[in-house]
Amino acid sequence: MSKRGYHHGNLKQALVDAALTLIEEKGPQGFTLSQAAKAAGVTPAAVYRHFQGRDDLIAETARQGYAIFADLMEYAYQTGQPSALASLEAVGRAYLAFARKYPGHYMAMFESGLAITANSELSVVASRASDVLERAARDLSAHIAPEKRPPVAMVSAHIWALSHGVVELYTRGAPGARTPFPAEDLLETGIGIYLRGLGLIAPDS
Repeated sequence: MSKRGYHHGNLKQALVDAALTLIEEKGPQGFTLSQAAKAAGVTPAAVYRHFQGRDDLIAETARQGYAIFADLMEYAYQTGQPSALASLEAVGRAYLAFARKYPGHYMAMFESGLAITANSELSVVASRASDVLERAARDLSAHIAPEKRPPVAMVSAHIWALSHGVVELYTRGAPGARTPFPAEDLLETGIGIYLRGLGLIAPDS
């Protein structure tokens, strides 16, 4: 089994790396704390120096994932500037890219069943990612009179849901989900249809 990034003296990160490998192999709820300790090359008792239990280990894995996720989304947003539409589309593509490149983190974040609000550090870093999406949605509605703008939180939530749905069905290989179109194309056209329906972009954009 791979021991990614393990260095003596960095037990906490060694355990997170072990958890990532196990999550990719077995799912977030498919391994025990003892298995994580064994994969990291330490005794189960050593785990409790850093984590209260498996959920605590998964929460730290998710926290690190959200930090990477937020950085990627922020970078994507900046690459699209000064176009609000290009920024939003880039953020959507970053969502798909993250799910492909960091499957262990993705599963810890979205498939572990852990409540983000139950961990203050996790909640803060998760908000960084959602804030990027809200900023992109706010940019798109800047040309509309305030009283006619759709709620930014609603728009960003819909885009997040659309991105997540494409990831789950067509990037992570949901059983029976088949399409001849690349996931990026599905997401981009879906976002376009949604935004035109709200009047946030012109019909010919």
